[in-house]
Amino acid sequence: MVSEERLKAELPHTLETTDLQGAGERHQGKVRDSYRQGTRRILVATDRISAFDCVIGTVPFKGQVLNQLAAFWFEQTRNVAPNHMLAVPDPNVMVVEECEQLALEFIIRGYITGVTKTSAWYHYERGVRNYCGNILPEGLRRDDRLPRPILTPTTKHEKHDRPVSREEAIAEGLIDAPTFDAAADICFRLYEAGARHAASRGLILVDTKYELGRSRGQLLVSDEVHTPDSSRYWFADTYEALLAAGRDQRKIDKEYVREWLVSQGFRGEGSPPALPDEIRLEAARRYIQVYELITGREFVAPEEPAVTRIPKALKAAGLLATA
Repeated sequence: MVSEERLKAELPHTLETTDLQGAGERHQGKVRDSYRQGTRRILVATDRISAFDCVIGTVPFKGQVLNQLAAFWFEQTRNVAPNHMLAVPDPNVMVVEECEQLALEFIIRGYITGVTKTSAWYHYERGVRNYCGNILPEGLRRDDRLPRPILTPTTKHEKHDRPVSREEAIAEGLIDAPTFDAAADICFRLYEAGARHAASRGLILVDTKYELGRSRGQLLVSDEVHTPDSSRYWFADTYEALLAAGRDQRKIDKEYVREWLVSQGFRGEGSPPALPDEIRLEAARRYIQVYELITGREFVAPEEPAVTRIPKALKAAGLLATA
């Protein structure tokens, strides 16, 4: 783990935004800045953190964890499904194949939990038993394992993500049936592979979000895979005991920040509260810990700030146009 002194020293130097002249057409997402260069795109994972569809601040080294963990999973799952990763020229940067993104996010859930309004538990405790076309049994407890993993798609081009069923997504013209079914098959296989690897590392892959795009006539997994931004992870060794006691699971993902926001009365409406440094630091510890647990590798914090390091790496890789 990175020392406490190093984490604290990074607080005023997090990568909040980028402006890479000569890198291509810029687009800013919630967490990543991207630069399009014809048939490829440069993705820069910043240290921004989002929750409830809002950017709420920055977390030290978050972008590096996100990018390197996504790269790890993309490499690990190439035999499961093709993906868009081409190269990783910097700890915060990934070069990917340009794709036409599908209009849905595909969420696979192996357990019923969550605090957001798109979470299965949020709807279940309010009486919903048909969630995105999945019939849920009576008597489930929060954090119960589902009889089998379920797919709960959401929209992705609206202000707030909206859960939809397969039939609704097709009827609304968001996707056609063959594409939906092919994407769903990929996502279930990815989840199975991810859950199997997580279990070998003492973790439970609770649920996860996938995004897919189309390029050269095939579906490619895009954005990120099994990161603490797109997935929930619990520790396996205490799962049963905490479930039986009705206590919260030991989490190692972004849910920690979501729960703090809820404790402050924020669920996505109005302005989010500022993240105190102690929350940012604890989030950083969790991001780094999940990286090390999943990959079996030590997290190495570069000494040079990302804001000056990234342009050098892109220039060395021939990815910055020169005047």
